[in-house]
Amino acid sequence: MMTLQGVSKTFSNGTLALEDISTTIARGEFVALLGPSGCGKSTLLRLLADLESPSTGAITWAEGPPKPGEIGFVFQDATLMPWASAAENVFLPLKLRGQSRAAALPQVTAALSQVGLADFSAAKPAALSGGMKMRVSIARALVSQPKLLLMDEPFAALDEFTRHKLQEDLRTLWRRSGKTVIFVTHSIYEAAYLATRILVMSPRPGRIAAEIASTVAEATDRRTAPDYIDLVKKISGILRAVMPA
Repeated sequence: MMTLQGVSKTFSNGTLALEDISTTIARGEFVALLGPSGCGKSTLLRLLADLESPSTGAITWAEGPPKPGEIGFVFQDATLMPWASAAENVFLPLKLRGQSRAAALPQVTAALSQVGLADFSAAKPAALSGGMKMRVSIARALVSQPKLLLMDEPFAALDEFTRHKLQEDLRTLWRRSGKTVIFVTHSIYEAAYLATRILVMSPRPGRIAAEIASTVAEATDRRTAPDYIDLVKKISGILRAVMPA
């Protein structure tokens, strides 16, 4: 899908956030960006979304730059309009592109169904739990049927029970849709559970310290599979090696 070659990012205040990032993202992958706070994970996501430009290096897309709606972005906070229903929040990207509410209704309904909220289309954010709000945010990112889904720590603020459930649902959604997902996380366990490949990043300036392909088989319960436990140990060892003493 895309190739990053020697990508670096220096901000106007002189902070070098990313240095010499080179990797390739294949279609249909679920890639986790894992590393400590401040290592440039979110900055890299913003570069991929074309919200920022690299200072040096290049991001090359196999089929040319993405068209509007081909990239979906889910932030750590659900960022919903409190006065609007779940359906109206999901409709927003299509509304901004000039689509009528009537024409968009099938897409909005399908997106809410994908995240298990078909019965809550009329509910406003105040009536939704934290996990349900995040589902609405994911539906909003999916409504344009993007080829690439960028997710910036979307489950970080949720309780462990809700987080586990949404991880399971996200992985099921990814397997069914075949979309390419790039997922930022601080959690070794989350990265190992979700991703087909983990990019471990070093402290700032962020570099790719290691790329680890997941070998965890599709098990009834991935969290207790021996391959999953081995992968967690491997990632933990690499993080210990790249972190300063």
